[in-house]
Amino acid sequence: MRRWLPLLAISLSTFMLLVDLTIVSVAAPAIAGDLHSSFAALQWTVDLYVLVLAALMMAAGSISDLLGQRRVFVAGLVIFAVASLACAMAPDTAVLIAARGVQGLGAAAMYATNAALLGSTYTGRDRSVAFGVWGAANGAAAAAGPILGGLLTEHVGWPAIFLVNLPVAAVAVVIAMRAINESRGSNGGRVDLPGTATFTLAATLVVYGLIRAGEHGWTDPVTAGVLLAGAATAVAFVLVERSHAHPMIDLSLFRQRSFSALMLAGAALTASAFAHLVFVSLWAQSVAGLSPMMAGLALTPLAAVAFVVAGAGGRLLHNVAPRHSIGWGLLLVGAGTSLGMLLGPDSGWSVLIPSLCLTGLGVGLASPVLASAALTAAPPHRTGMANAAMNTFRQLGYAIALPLLATVSAGQAEGVLARSGSFADPGAAAKQLTGGAYPHLLAQVPTGTRPAAEHVLRSAYAAGLDATFLLSGIIALIAGGVVLALVRSSSAPSEPATNFAPRSVSP
Repeated sequence: MRRWLPLLAISLSTFMLLVDLTIVSVAAPAIAGDLHSSFAALQWTVDLYVLVLAALMMAAGSISDLLGQRRVFVAGLVIFAVASLACAMAPDTAVLIAARGVQGLGAAAMYATNAALLGSTYTGRDRSVAFGVWGAANGAAAAAGPILGGLLTEHVGWPAIFLVNLPVAAVAVVIAMRAINESRGSNGGRVDLPGTATFTLAATLVVYGLIRAGEHGWTDPVTAGVLLAGAATAVAFVLVERSHAHPMIDLSLFRQRSFSALMLAGAALTASAFAHLVFVSLWAQSVAGLSPMMAGLALTPLAAVAFVVAGAGGRLLHNVAPRHSIGWGLLLVGAGTSLGMLLGPDSGWSVLIPSLCLTGLGVGLASPVLASAALTAAPPHRTGMANAAMNTFRQLGYAIALPLLATVSAGQAEGVLARSGSFADPGAAAKQLTGGAYPHLLAQVPTGTRPAAEHVLRSAYAAGLDATFLLSGIIALIAGGVVLALVRSSSAPSEPATNFAPRSVSP
């Protein structure tokens, strides 16, 4: 039994860091009420965590080769736990956002070393079992995040969604120190600091520009300046990587159409299947009147279907070319999210069940194959880099999609409110509405006109959500078509025992 203790510690860490990707979405209304946060600020509580995780994952892997993978893994656990405590005790939104960024640093250290530690700890059949269990932990996190977030928020309070990390991290640290042997990689621990810095800055500027666009509009000079600066920094990143002896990502990999298409697929999958769930959760609690717990349960059909399909697909679709699993999976995600447009002003949460189930079907087909397909598309000496790149693109897709969908949603809602003439400042009202302030806006309306105002607000919210569903569907459909057109059909997924690729269905 002792031989499975390392697997327990690594699976606990993976479950914990992936749950924190989605757990905040259900608690967002409670956090906003307690800390008097705007929706733009709440976006940063999700986005900064994901940005830091994506930007530092490859650098953390290089550092672990130099300092030791167990040492970096344990350091990540400690950092994550301390940051979680800071999140729970945050007196205002600024502190919460900063603590979430530090959480992302700890998550990057854990996620970058998880697969390597499993690979160095287990061999033969035990390795296959270990990666299977680890993949299940990935999938379970997608389902558990909203439910756990709703349960803790409703019955304990939103700080509990962060405090629950402390005992989990403590158990994982004790097990890691006693049961996991130290190991190092073979690349000499070279860290591409210029590449890491320019990549992080470019991603942060782009996300900040998108969030600011939602607050101040696309014509705002600062918004335009930030987005241009982000584009310029992205160009600088490319130049740095081309000239660096040991780049964070070998840009020559993108000359292969299969590899480029798969990176697009990874980003598009999280952008289209998961980012819009933040807005669905806000709608479920503010308009549909669900409790945090029920709002979390309302989102579980997607994760549950994805988990079942991913598990069955690993056996039934083993000989199917990855481009078909990924391409058709993305097309199903596109159809599923588009089906969410059935939601109308008077709809209840149940209208989204077909959309969530169909989207989950697509996620279950596409997600488990992405990492192994990326490894197959890369040269053997670049498989580690390819795996890290796929993880990075998946998180980056989510981070960029969230503010983009927020801008689209608020813009569509503003149009409905402006045409109704019910609000003096439809732009400000739309931002509050799509940020979950429906009850607050309705309470400000005189009693005599409240029924009409309620219909207008519900119509505006539904229009905003429909816009996010439509854009998410378009992203997935385009990415699915690109994969079917460009990824080589001869590629076959590699075995987990050699590529360390989890069967993940989470962002």
